[in-house]
Amino acid sequence: MSIRWPVTKAASKLEHHPQAVLAPQSEEHGRKLTVRDTLKTLTLVGCILSVAVAATAQEVVHALTGTVRSIDPASKTITIFTDNGSEGLFKDLMDPKLKIDFDKKLRTDANTADTFKDKGTYAIVYYFGDGNVRTAVALRKLGSGPFMSNLGRVVKLEGPLLFIKDKSGLVESFKITSDTVAETEIGVVDGLKFQPRKDDQVRVVATMVNGVPTALFVRTM
Repeated sequence: MSIRWPVTKAASKLEHHPQAVLAPQSEEHGRKLTVRDTLKTLTLVGCILSVAVAATAQEVVHALTGTVRSIDPASKTITIFTDNGSEGLFKDLMDPKLKIDFDKKLRTDANTADTFKDKGTYAIVYYFGDGNVRTAVALRKLGSGPFMSNLGRVVKLEGPLLFIKDKSGLVESFKITSDTVAETEIGVVDGLKFQPRKDDQVRVVATMVNGVPTALFVRTM
């Protein structure tokens, strides 16, 4: 003789539709796992991007002109009386492995800051950073002159000649060569890569070479 136990309504529903009770918990658990996996993925991607940015980050090198006022080997600093009339303190680059965005030709034509000894000379200072103390990467002596400094707006760049107009309306031309150093909005480049726009305000430091006014340094203002 078989015995039939009484079956409750709840047990009956569970027997015929077990997912009715278990599904909500399973769905909730699945959502938690999905969110957790997503967060893990985003964290991993963030770490990879951070490492990539750190690996490719470079200091952008800029340039200015001025007279080397003092060189202090003990503190490894150089003081420059800049062409804008201010005095700037620059510290030597201490980490030779630091990644910097610096044109190879310009670097070759200059002396590293820690080897430059020509106090009192007029020079181009290659540096990065801003504020009261910047980091000098290299310096390039510009010679004995005489030098001329002209401020004006670009009329045109025609072949090797840069034409600028000063505030009186006088138009002058300066020869741009591979030895010309150009300071731009994106850093310093050699003269042959200089692509000014019409009406850009620039300052040109030049000297006479074979009777032709030749730009040594051009700065986009």
